[in-house]
Amino acid sequence: MAGIKSKYRRILLKLSGEALAGDKGFGIDVQVVQRTAREIKEIVALGVRLGIMVGGGNIFRGLADSARGMDRIQADYLGMLATLFNAVAIKEALKNEKIPAQVLSALPVPVLTEAYVPSSAKALMEKGTVLLLAAGTGNPFFTTDTAAALRASELGAEVILKATQVDGVFDADPKLNPEAKIYKEISYAQYLQSHLRAMDATAVSLARENKIPIIVFNGQIKGNLKKIILGTRIGTLIKG
Repeated sequence: MAGIKSKYRRILLKLSGEALAGDKGFGIDVQVVQRTAREIKEIVALGVRLGIMVGGGNIFRGLADSARGMDRIQADYLGMLATLFNAVAIKEALKNEKIPAQVLSALPVPVLTEAYVPSSAKALMEKGTVLLLAAGTGNPFFTTDTAAALRASELGAEVILKATQVDGVFDADPKLNPEAKIYKEISYAQYLQSHLRAMDATAVSLARENKIPIIVFNGQIKGNLKKIILGTRIGTLIKG
């Protein structure tokens, strides 16, 4: 794609597990994973270096009844394992698209993945390998949002892109309140003071500390990811 210049060259994409479930609401929708892989292929063709922090809600929700009453730490580890399902599924879809990808896990599962080591991950990323970052931070009590901000800081990402099922950050839940208003841009401080929930507060605080802007956007709309990479203002920008 000579002549097309991307605005961002080094990106951390936070991809929720729910996004991979499609209309089913849980599990993995193969067609959605394949579509996601094709969208990733388009931005890799622009020369973008990409790390993807994968959530696990689509798998873990199916286990929610079993996890009810479970010790919080054990439940969190189950959630981390759920992210591995998604990471491996995306890796295989990227492999089919001839895109080099590697699953790196914060939890040791050698039969499926390599361990996440920042220096090695950076070297892989620099070569153009798409990183599928699984198991969050590897610690209970931390969300995959926070893990995304941590990995973005370690990998030198220019921006964190959070793909959601709504158009950005709203002043209320748009699914419950049709009058909710979207923010086109909001500062880290205002976001935290307003107790907004589009992204975990710890993640936003970490991004602020490391001066990494966050864009929250609707990942269900085909082409949104590529448009953002090329500089189109979509969703909500959290910065400064």
